[in-house]
Order: sequence, then structure tokens, then C-alpha cells
Amino acid sequence: MKYLIKFYYIGSDKYYGSQRQVKEPTIESLLIEVLKKKGYIDDIKNSQFEVASRTDKLVSARCNAFSLMTEKKLILMEINSALPKDIGLWALAKVSNDFSARRNAIQRQYKYIIYLPYLQSKYHKKPNLKLMKKACKLLEGEHDFSNFAKRTKEHVNPIRTLNNITLKKKKDFIIIDFKSRAFLRQQVRRMVAKILDVGAQRMTLNNFLELFDSNQFKSYEPADPRGLILWDIKYNKNIEFIIDQRSKTRMFDYFQEKERKSALKLNLFRSLQHDDFC
Repeated sequence: MKYLIKFYYIGSDKYYGSQRQVKEPTIESLLIEVLKKKGYIDDIKNSQFEVASRTDKLVSARCNAFSLMTEKKLILMEINSALPKDIGLWALAKVSNDFSARRNAIQRQYKYIIYLPYLQSKYHKKPNLKLMKKACKLLEGEHDFSNFAKRTKEHVNPIRTLNNITLKKKKDFIIIDFKSRAFLRQQVRRMVAKILDVGAQRMTLNNFLELFDSNQFKSYEPADPRGLILWDIKYNKNIEFIIDQRSKTRMFDYFQEKERKSALKLNLFRSLQHDDFC
């Protein structure tokens, strides 16, 4: 039987991204280790284990997906019990034997979250959200994204179609939402870096448009990976996912626990900046 499984993870220093590496611990290598331990995988090649999207170190995922062949009935909580809380499986679907988690995905959605007070402190002024939204619109459609991707030795077609990009301000945060069938390596983080440059008026919209000219190589740092979340991966409607409620509860309990701890730390450092703290 072949399954397609949705899973989450929180990017941290202890994982060197999602994709398997020879010597370093990754999300994928830990999943395979647990699947072998629990008897779902014997030979990795025969299992046809495949992850839908790879993410860099410190990038998180609310919904990545992987497919695998197994003779054992798949029980998500049995697998989750052997995983750390920052990784978890939460939904599954039965698929055909020729199904590919990567190739059969019809849309990938990323969200990039920016803490507005930090951004204002970094640029010493409020970002121009209208200009940032205009930059987002320029990125929509089919383009050569060579200057918005990590340059590698591999030959990869740099033409991609961005279906939709939206930018919203929500309280102290800016959230940029990206949707496309497929993205190049570091594409979202590099697009965010240049959208921020436009918002800080370090780059004009005309200069931004020049990045689409792949004959002019532009080198720059991508945005911080900690702000990036692989939010969702969509498949055809005939793929029916079953959410495991115990696994979903485990996931949200962990998120709430981390939220409480993060809120305490945030308010601690806010308080320390005021003279009337003591």
C-alpha cells in the first residue's frame, strides 16, 4: 500500500534542513530512522520514500508531505511517539503505486512573517507597504527567476509561474503569502529580501524590474530563514486526506506550549527596555 502523509516541523539549529545529508542530522533522515524503527520501512529504495518539498536550515513547515510504500497498516501516533515534539505527522491519504509526493503536487504555498518593530529598528523608518505590494504584483506571472534563486552547478530551468502573492499587515507583523506549483532554491527568501529593499526605499521599482534580466547577475543575501514557513501543499481533489485527531491535538498542544514560552520571553525583553521596570 502506498500512502501520502502530511507532516509539520519547526526549523532549528539541530536540523540541517529537511533533505537527507551524508553526515548531518535532517528532518528527512530522522523520519526515515523512526519509520525503520517502527517497521514501516525496511529498504529505503523499495519503500519509494519521497518528500514533496525540501526546505533550508531554520525553515519551518506547517504542511510538508511525503509518500512511501509499506506493507504495515500506517498508524500516525505510533510514529509520532518516537519523534521529538518539533516534528509530527498529522494526516494521511491512500494513493496509487505510481504516485509521487513531489511531482503530483499542484500548488505549494509559503508564508513569510516579518516582525514590524524589528524591521523599523533595522531601517530606522517605517517600511512603505504600498511599494512592497507593488513589488509583489510585479513578481506574479511567468518570469525567469535566475536572480531570485540560489545559483547552483545543477542545470535547473529558472522559469517559474507565481500564481499569487499577497502582503498583509496584521498587528505587529507583515505576512507575505506566495503560491506557485514549484519554487527554485531560496526563491522565496530572495524575493522577500528584495521586497524589503523596495519597502525601505533602498531600491526603486525600476531597479527591482531589472532583476528579471538574467543576463545581469545579481548577488545578495536571502532573507532570514526563520521567518519562512512551508504552509501548505495541494494535490488533486481525488486525494482524500484523513486527519488523525490525536496527532492534530499533539501538534497544536506543542504549538501552544511554544507560543506561551515565546510570549514570556518577548514581554521580558520589552520590559527591560523601560526605566520603570524596577
